[in-house]
Amino acid sequence: MKQLLLLLAITFSFQATAQEIIQTEQGVLKIYPIQHATLVMEWNDKTIYFDPYGGAEAFQNFNKPDLIFITDIHGDHLNKKTLQALETSQAIFVVPSAVADQMQDIDNSSIEVINNGESNQIMNIQIETIPMYNLPESPDNRHTKGRGNGYVLTIGGKRIYISGDTEAIPEMRTLKNIDVAFVCMNLPYTMDVDQAADGVLDFAPKVVYPYHYRGKGGLSDIDKFKALVNEKNTDIDVRLRNWYPAN
Repeated sequence: MKQLLLLLAITFSFQATAQEIIQTEQGVLKIYPIQHATLVMEWNDKTIYFDPYGGAEAFQNFNKPDLIFITDIHGDHLNKKTLQALETSQAIFVVPSAVADQMQDIDNSSIEVINNGESNQIMNIQIETIPMYNLPESPDNRHTKGRGNGYVLTIGGKRIYISGDTEAIPEMRTLKNIDVAFVCMNLPYTMDVDQAADGVLDFAPKVVYPYHYRGKGGLSDIDKFKALVNEKNTDIDVRLRNWYPAN
């Protein structure tokens, strides 16, 4: 039992120290991959959670969230069990309408509803939303246009894109001046690595992290994704990180 607890402590300690450092015009932005679609950012004494998942223990080495972004209604994004286990009473939630409709039992300071194509500024962070959806468009898709949000955040002059569950939609391909991107790739829920690479090559972020890459067939081949991107554009910094430490 002691060995198991030690292993868990080492795992979560690694998650809390394996940060990515982004220099902004207004201080250092630290980004921590947690798992699947979940990440934490720290900037100017603010702690920001994205799609918190994995129970409160996954966040035990972080401060309480000041700001929480949720992309969609599915359980690996809007995870009520995790949210109810966290201290979120002082957090501002940024969510689409479909998520807000399901948050009656989640503690919060306030809920800011921002839908596709809208924008807001919170805690000196400029927030823009774009769609996330499956192609071809169909009302019975797992992810329909208009329900969930992809987010483009401007933090200290750096533009950061969080894809949510999407395919390489036109709204992604035409993004401009993205410094850091987190792009999903998992069949059958979103897209394969070929489509993800093709979309990334179109909007050419300075840095891209493949994330949300576990599908029905297991983990996607992120090494192939990196090779496909860098074969055509060596200027894009493809950063491969372990979003599934238990695998």
